[in-house]
Amino acid sequence: MTDIELRHLAAMAAIAEEGTFGRAAARLGYTQSTISQQIAALERAVGGRVFDRPGGPRPVRLTPLGSVVLGQGRELLARAEALADAVDRFKAGDGRIDIGTFQSVSNVILPSVVRRLRDEHPGCDIRLSEEEPEQPRIGDLDLLFYDGRVDDDVEYLKLLDDPYLLVARAGTFPGGPVPLERLDGAPMVAWPLTCSQPWMEQAVARGGARPRIVFRTAVNDTLLSMVRAGLGSAVLPWLAVRGSGVPSDGGLSVHELRPSLPPREIYLHWRAGRTRSPLARRAIDIAAEVAAELAPPPAGA
Repeated sequence: MTDIELRHLAAMAAIAEEGTFGRAAARLGYTQSTISQQIAALERAVGGRVFDRPGGPRPVRLTPLGSVVLGQGRELLARAEALADAVDRFKAGDGRIDIGTFQSVSNVILPSVVRRLRDEHPGCDIRLSEEEPEQPRIGDLDLLFYDGRVDDDVEYLKLLDDPYLLVARAGTFPGGPVPLERLDGAPMVAWPLTCSQPWMEQAVARGGARPRIVFRTAVNDTLLSMVRAGLGSAVLPWLAVRGSGVPSDGGLSVHELRPSLPPREIYLHWRAGRTRSPLARRAIDIAAEVAAELAPPPAGA
């Protein structure tokens, strides 16, 4: 059976449908001798004749063995056609993609990426997972967004610099930039000490300010609710501010800090040395385009 080839089965099916070797050869674009050679190879593989050949203009007939072979052969040909279709769809961008993300990217960048991928490839299967571990690993993910470089065997693309802004209850500070020293001893609400948060708080301390952290939460909406309630202000990256709709919130004000803090950096990672699917390659391109369109405004704007 290992000597049987799909072309042998395709020739057999064409002969059974057309009735003669000559018509089957014309349909498949072969010479009649080529068709005969393929059937001879098939018969050697299965150990018997698959067609009775009466000669002359009379059509050939399947032998009992031929009926068995053709019945199974049609299933194999159908599966081969399904395989070819799946490969074509994969090359065109369909298939499955697993993406790791985090809150700010999920709110601001990924919706556009997902929408464009779905518009271009309606049959694609997009799986998202949102975690913010202290030491992320790409694992079986195709792509991983993270606010910093991942300590793993990966390649990466830096998408953007994400500057830090001060979000306060309206009227807490005068309009315009706020001196960093004004935060010294001031009540603050903040994210937990994971990802880039410890690094940001250390930068605030180096700038001479040590706020009083009165509440920590990983949920942006909860954090901003506490800012509105007057529990304290918050220092957040621009993506988080934009994703939470703060600029249009009359109960909150957004300020630059002077001096400004070093921005956090947003990266997209994928495993080094692994062949990327067309869908993953397209997702990288779209993410880069979306990030360029979302680039934060210049300082002072």
